Amino acid sequence: MSDHTQFMAAAIEEAKKGRASGGIPIGSVLVLDGKIVGRGHNQRVQHGSAIRHAEMDCLENAGRLSAKEYQRATLYSTLSPCDMCSGAALLYGIKHVIVGENQTFQGPEDYVKSRGVNLEILNNAECVALMQAFIAEEPTLWNEDIGE
Repeated sequence: MSDHTQFMAAAIEEAKKGRASGGIPIGSVLVLDGKIVGRGHNQRVQHGSAIRHAEMDCLENAGRLSAKEYQRATLYSTLSPCDMCSGAALLYGIKHVIVGENQTFQGPEDYVKSRGVNLEILNNAECVALMQAFIAEEPTLWNEDIGE
């Protein structure tokens, strides 16, 4: 898959939903065989959750998939996945992760790549702008989300 526009747009839509409901603007979609099978956005604030990052919410909403399905899937995220979310992708054998941006935050990308994941960074300007605006508006909430 070379054109990630429609799936990243869906992840950005999720990020905007999260922000509109008082949360952190990070979104994710899981794509299997060219179709979105899971969507999510960061809902730590909305659910009072310690783990409901966008990718975790997306995987939860996708429901149970077989190992072979996860291995064929592509995970899209508007922001570089953190240690927890990267670990979930590794645990389920997701081999392709597309990241909107990693300028405002960078997860363990080298480690993920060393484990055989094809990680692509799009440097999407809209993803960068969403995060920069949020970090400027809510630095305390942002630091809580990334464990600082």
